[in-house]
Amino acid sequence: MAERHVRYANRREAGRRLANELVGVGEATVLGLPRGGVPVAYEVAAGMNLALDVIVVRKLGVPGRPEVAMGAIGEGGAEVVDEPFRRLAHVTDSEFEAVLAKEHAAMARRVRRYRQTVPRLDLTGREAVVVDDGMATGSTARAACQVARTLGAVRIVLAVPVASVDALAALRPAVDELVCPLCPEEFGAVGQWYEDFRPTTDDEVLALLARSRAHRDGGGA
Repeated sequence: MAERHVRYANRREAGRRLANELVGVGEATVLGLPRGGVPVAYEVAAGMNLALDVIVVRKLGVPGRPEVAMGAIGEGGAEVVDEPFRRLAHVTDSEFEAVLAKEHAAMARRVRRYRQTVPRLDLTGREAVVVDDGMATGSTARAACQVARTLGAVRIVLAVPVASVDALAALRPAVDELVCPLCPEEFGAVGQWYEDFRPTTDDEVLALLARSRAHRDGGGA
């Protein structure tokens, strides 16, 4: 499915498509990457009647080019750094440490906001389905999978609606299963594969988490 005209209407449609693609998943916990991955993960969890949580990670952007990832960090002390790329981008140790400190602070703020409202679900001994809205480099998803293992998950399924060929190749050895319906040879950016790719807010993330848990507490299996 590499045709450039194939796109998702929005993250909700992408999540429903993923739910249909995920076969053989047991009583897993679905983990959405805030913020854009959570609407996708919500549809996966709803479609498969699974528990939903977030897994908080932060991209480590190159100074002056924050959209370009040289790594990522996540809850539980996970850290993924592409050292060859960092050297290629001429990022000094002091510049890297400054980015690291800034993103750790931002991650701590987000963790406090989310966890005050939605306590983290226990992953010990469970299967985890890590979901994002797409992967360009895969560094953030790699950190998320590392976090899930740190928190006790025994099997990791990474599910994304769209990803670059390079990201898929890099992530396959790091997970037990990888599900991606759309893998265009000419990738560009994640947003170009959605008709509606408007930003997701923290309030929307919290609302989806609360809705998912209320549904299960109210009689979901």
